[in-house]
Amino acid sequence: MAARIEDVAADAGVSVKTVSRVLNGYTNVRVKLRERIEKSIRDLNYVPNASARSLAGRRSFLVALLYDNPTAVSSYIMDVIVGVLEACKETPYNAVLHPFDAADDLAARIDGFVAHHRPDALVLVPPHANNAKLLQRLDELDIRYATISSRLRESSIDIGFDERKAAEDIVAHLLSLGHQRIGHVTGLKGHGARAWRRTGYRDALRKAGVAYDASLVVEGDFTFESGLAAARVLLDLDHPPTAIFAANDDMACGVMREAYERGLVVPDDLSVCGFDGTPVSQLISPGLTTVRQPCREMGCAAVQSVLQAIRDPSLHHQERLPYQLKIRGSSAAPGTS
Repeated sequence: MAARIEDVAADAGVSVKTVSRVLNGYTNVRVKLRERIEKSIRDLNYVPNASARSLAGRRSFLVALLYDNPTAVSSYIMDVIVGVLEACKETPYNAVLHPFDAADDLAARIDGFVAHHRPDALVLVPPHANNAKLLQRLDELDIRYATISSRLRESSIDIGFDERKAAEDIVAHLLSLGHQRIGHVTGLKGHGARAWRRTGYRDALRKAGVAYDASLVVEGDFTFESGLAAARVLLDLDHPPTAIFAANDDMACGVMREAYERGLVVPDDLSVCGFDGTPVSQLISPGLTTVRQPCREMGCAAVQSVLQAIRDPSLHHQERLPYQLKIRGSSAAPGTS
């Protein structure tokens, strides 16, 4: 016969209410007491009845992750998903993963999504995390949400890292190698990462006393194809750059492909740097110098924070996680061939 919550309470020597508080993730339970209850749960192989708990507490015990681009889930999103699932595994909550095209009027569509799935909380990644109308509608619906890397002040819970400083660091790395003409392939318009990474690029140039040259900055949209096209523009200049910093790894791979097609050797003839730290950055040859952003950790922290906000609606939490600069074979001093 399956164990009941009453059996767990009796085994741990506590009230049913105390067991319920542990199951619901409340933090105001003493550590030793919590550990005793968790041991009883394991010993009795107790599995909470999510349906009954949902009816009793008027909760769905669902956290929904909303992301863009339903046709091509990037490694960035996959890493965030892993973090979300890891965080949910430690709680009674399950995750709902739902793509919404950024071109749609998400603020208008969110009502139907909420009515259908009844999520207790949402996690939003860019560009949805930067959708002011969407955040306003969620506030009106009184649904807790956490954003990842939002550029808006409307979000009371935001998890991210210092993308501007990370971009500055990777361009400073190129400058330290002796590069003066450094091209930049920007990200998608309207995306917070585009502005932060472009500003970091300019910060590094300014601090090194290198003049900003607008001809060295070319539009991209975070795709391999846009990196390829941007590289053609930059390498066709009368005075092409000796290094190119692309705002993500996919575009950096496009740059490297165009360099290969022209017979240029990376990094002897052209240094290339990316951003994100995706798996492809380690698989290509030479390995791509990049910034590893803490995607999995951000997904995990976002869920933990938004669940805390369900219990404490007054919670305001802004967290910045550490990033890592990964120096690999795609960057070297100019003219090393």
